[in-house]
Amino acid sequence: MDTRPIGIFDSGLGGLTAVKALTQAAPWESFVYLGDTKNAPYGDRTREQIQALSRRNVRFLRGRGVKALLVACNTSTANAMDVMRAEAGDLPVVGVIEPAAAAAVSVTGSGRIGVLATAATVASGAYVQAVRRLARQATVTAVPCPRLVPLVESGRTDIADPELAEAVRTYCAPLLAAGVDTVVLGCTHYPIIRQVIRQALGADIALIDSGAASVGSLLKELEDRDALGDRSKDGRRQYICSGGAERFAALGSAFLGRDIRPDTVRAAL
Repeated sequence: MDTRPIGIFDSGLGGLTAVKALTQAAPWESFVYLGDTKNAPYGDRTREQIQALSRRNVRFLRGRGVKALLVACNTSTANAMDVMRAEAGDLPVVGVIEPAAAAAVSVTGSGRIGVLATAATVASGAYVQAVRRLARQATVTAVPCPRLVPLVESGRTDIADPELAEAVRTYCAPLLAAGVDTVVLGCTHYPIIRQVIRQALGADIALIDSGAASVGSLLKELEDRDALGDRSKDGRRQYICSGGAERFAALGSAFLGRDIRPDTVRAAL
């Protein structure tokens, strides 16, 4: 048993969808969540910038005494896993791409898989490589979606929002043209607009939540290390952001499906 918290980070609010999955699957686990809201989004930054920010986030969370790191950011996972693992030392580091790719391969019937992600994640080729390692004959259609994170981070998540709906339709069109039967939501911001994506893709295409998939891998890693928390107690939750604590609390509540009190969010970095 290990009652230390899990460290979780994302470029902003999106990683809270992974937090939601974690609290549902393992409510006894404590965590420290870091949202780098001041520097969001990461998806349009250079690889060098992403690596520097990701390394700093790992260093910060390691300083909080965490027992493991969940990188709830596809862009960081795609571009900075080596440098994050080097910074983490002996701490286990779990990203979102390998678990999501495995989930997609296990679900697809046709072998035609789509990915919606940030420009940096798509440019890295990480999802194509991860899927091909598991299923060589699979085809992956990855579409960069630069408009989605800014819309979501600004609170534009309603299914009736015409600009959001138009953007999602545009990004989903190549996936429909490719005849995919499974789509990975390759950014942890995207589950909050799942209904909009579902409306654009139709009811028959399976959607894979990369954050939720990564939580399963993280808990398996902790179990293998005999490092799960105390199941008899509720976990402690701490939220930290690099800017705009009140805004983080207000918008973050939608991602979690429950209120985040402003006095529980601390600004740092």
